[in-house]
Amino acid sequence: MADKRDYYEVLGVDKSVNDDDLKKAYRKAAKKYHPDLHPGDAEAEKSFKEVNEAYEILSDKEKRARYDQFGHAGVDPNFGAGQGGNPFGGGFGGGFGDFGDLGDILGSMFGGGFGGGRRRDPNAPRRGADTATNIVISFMEAAKGCKKDIKVTRTESCSECGGSGAEKGTQAKTCPTCHGSGQVMTGQRTPFGVIQTQTACENCRGTGKIIEKPCRSCSGKGRVRKTTEKVIDIPAGIDDGQTITLRGGGDMGANGGPAGDLHITVSVRPHPIFEREGFDIFCEIPITYAQACLGAEITVPTLDGKAKFTIHEGTQPGDEFKLRGKGIKRLNYSGNGDEYVKIIVEVPKDLNKDQRKKLEDFEDSLEEKNYKKRKSFFDKVKDLFD
Repeated sequence: MADKRDYYEVLGVDKSVNDDDLKKAYRKAAKKYHPDLHPGDAEAEKSFKEVNEAYEILSDKEKRARYDQFGHAGVDPNFGAGQGGNPFGGGFGGGFGDFGDLGDILGSMFGGGFGGGRRRDPNAPRRGADTATNIVISFMEAAKGCKKDIKVTRTESCSECGGSGAEKGTQAKTCPTCHGSGQVMTGQRTPFGVIQTQTACENCRGTGKIIEKPCRSCSGKGRVRKTTEKVIDIPAGIDDGQTITLRGGGDMGANGGPAGDLHITVSVRPHPIFEREGFDIFCEIPITYAQACLGAEITVPTLDGKAKFTIHEGTQPGDEFKLRGKGIKRLNYSGNGDEYVKIIVEVPKDLNKDQRKKLEDFEDSLEEKNYKKRKSFFDKVKDLFD
């Protein structure tokens, strides 16, 4: 990693750059080194890959934070291996926790609802926590759809003990203190007299079971953190920031409960040529002054490759035409958006003497009728100069 350039330097931005300016810097750099503009240039190809790698890291908030703190080591695939961790902590729907002894007392008096008064079966099925990850794809992959390999770290059943938590060949025993309920009754003296409350059994820590010989692989937990590879389908038409949910792809449940879900947030790299709004795409096409005057058949880039389009005589700078159905596939619907092409007329520079003379003669030969908008424009502003 020592020979890698700083990602901010690669894109020509500072560390305080916002998302919009980062996108603009990437688009500019990608356009500069795009292989289509430098066929066969190995250095340009190398720079183009470097630019894409830099944007992939800096456009991902989590990866950018790690990069800012640890440099290139922070975004290495093996960074933090073995540490585990769940982006959603304890998952969704875990309740409000306990209020301690006061919660137990209030729960006993008023029928629960304060955390400690309601009896919970420690062996009841519980849903696993949801997990999350992020994936970066190209503009074309988002437009057309693709398959992607991702690495997912989640909690799974320990294969060594089969999820029991006990060493192979042994099994957990029912807790003699709570008789498997995970709860014990305790009496507390209060101004209202002695009140019986339920608390978690300290002997088995509320599980109702005692493991005398814990499994070495999972330390008696019955579950382990494991990283696996998955192939996911990215649907055509997905947009930047949207999330794909894989049901049952999160942490495994407890006591036979269902697994949580895996949420995959998609980040889409900008395209050097196209911009997207909803399911429509936009691009700019440069044409020559002569093409604008005379009309011409030009080549237009589309998501499906190159297409021919005929521009009419007298095309003006900024004119826009639409290619119906050439945009992004509508996600979860039939049909596509449209492509809008804006005309940019390139004015010739550095004319030689002969070219200048011909252009002057050409200008002298023109009449008012050759300029469609000139007369109406001066009619509108003539009162300003009276």
